[in-house]
Amino acid sequence: MNTNDELFTSINEHLLGDEKPSIYLNKICKTPEFKVYPFNMLLALQDSKQSPKHHPEGNVWNHTMLVVDEAANRKYQSKDAEVFMWAALLHDIGKPPTTKVRKGRITSYNHDTFGAKLADEFLSSLDAPKDFIDSTCALVRFHMHVLYVINNLPFGNVQKLKQCTDVHELALLGLCDRLGRTGSSISEEEKNIQLFLSKIQE
Repeated sequence: MNTNDELFTSINEHLLGDEKPSIYLNKICKTPEFKVYPFNMLLALQDSKQSPKHHPEGNVWNHTMLVVDEAANRKYQSKDAEVFMWAALLHDIGKPPTTKVRKGRITSYNHDTFGAKLADEFLSSLDAPKDFIDSTCALVRFHMHVLYVINNLPFGNVQKLKQCTDVHELALLGLCDRLGRTGSSISEEEKNIQLFLSKIQE
């Protein structure tokens, strides 16, 4: 087993076993091994800024750590905890290459679709099983649809979403994503997820 495989296995164990995987992730991100491909794709999250209005917690890494910890507390609700936890870790991997300042606003348009491709590249480079990769990348690809559906935005493809992934798994990831922000309200975000489920199942 090479160093990358060992690190992947170690991250997997902490994602599935820790109450707060962020503690381990914040530790290993400082190691030389984490600067090597493909883990440097995750390290890039630390240099990716976000809108202070929507993400007062700061950069994408900070947000991802909050999301991963939320997911760790809810993974028992998932049909596949391993897929769910890796989707939580990789859901915004597409933000670094898509983040731009437009008219004074920090945006990351299409980071979901681009992120699905990067997540596939990341996991494929580690020889993860294809069904695991496909399921994880589908959640990454469609995670923004929670926002699209709730706000009646003319983006995305709900029909393809239903074909490619489980609506309830996506809703659970969406809840963790929305709670992974400083100052978020559990009751408000749970209502938003219920709204998403009711609208998408109409």
